[in-house]
Amino acid sequence: MTGDVRERAFWVEGFADHLALEVGSSRHTVEAYLRDIRRFVHFVDARDPAAVTPRLVRDFVYHLKDAGLATSSIRRQISAMRTYYRFLVGEGHVSADPIERLETPKGWRTLPEVLSVSEVEALLAAPHPDEALAWRDRALLEIAYGTGARVSEFVNLGIHDVAFDEGLVRLFGKGGKERLVPIGRRALGAVALYLREIRPGLDRGFGASRLLLNARGRPLSRVGAWGIIKRVAARAGLAKRVTPHTLRHSFATHLLEGGADLRAVQEMLGHADLATTQIYTHVDREYLRSVHKAFHPRA
Repeated sequence: MTGDVRERAFWVEGFADHLALEVGSSRHTVEAYLRDIRRFVHFVDARDPAAVTPRLVRDFVYHLKDAGLATSSIRRQISAMRTYYRFLVGEGHVSADPIERLETPKGWRTLPEVLSVSEVEALLAAPHPDEALAWRDRALLEIAYGTGARVSEFVNLGIHDVAFDEGLVRLFGKGGKERLVPIGRRALGAVALYLREIRPGLDRGFGASRLLLNARGRPLSRVGAWGIIKRVAARAGLAKRVTPHTLRHSFATHLLEGGADLRAVQEMLGHADLATTQIYTHVDREYLRSVHKAFHPRA
């Protein structure tokens, strides 16, 4: 099996798209993860990722140790493999994760970057009313932050997936799993205005009943949504790198800071495993430390 054929069999290009468009990883991060995954793919003696066994995974880690890689490099490699198999399982390419029980060298887990509430407010206020698509952009931002949806979920929203009377949005997550997520009145107001004033002029019969359309009247793509958020963040003067995933992280963090139950946040995010949601409790603890440091007289 040639290198290109093997990479196609292992969905490497699809994984790259997932990192760049779904997760919003930087170019440097995508390149680093792809190097790690290609190293793994070309080591294992398997026809596709579904045929990789836990034993093969352990043999690969031992190979890295024998090659003299630093613990930090092995930890990064395992992290890349975990992300890769979560993608494969989520997309239905494999049914079992051979990385699941693999021990990882100890180290601090990187916390996701989030926006403060004031930074979110600045972002939402940035679309200029004089621009033709300002209310489309505002609706997109309100939905992304207001529901914590993944970019693939909110670009695939149908017109009838927003229940205005009930204050709910119907999202279809990984594997087509459906969930209902509450959405606030201000977000619903922005969506209603966009549907009334902007979308009818955009739709030329190619909208496929999708809520968010691009300037050509076609369903907005993940790349298009990422570009809108990047452009609006620059206009808002935000120094942080802002992606669709940043808004998802901010949604979860702000809920927990306000006292939301972890399992409720898990349900809204569409996480199958509570452990995935628990990273936000670490973010919340950082927030509590910052409050303590700022306001306690003996901090």
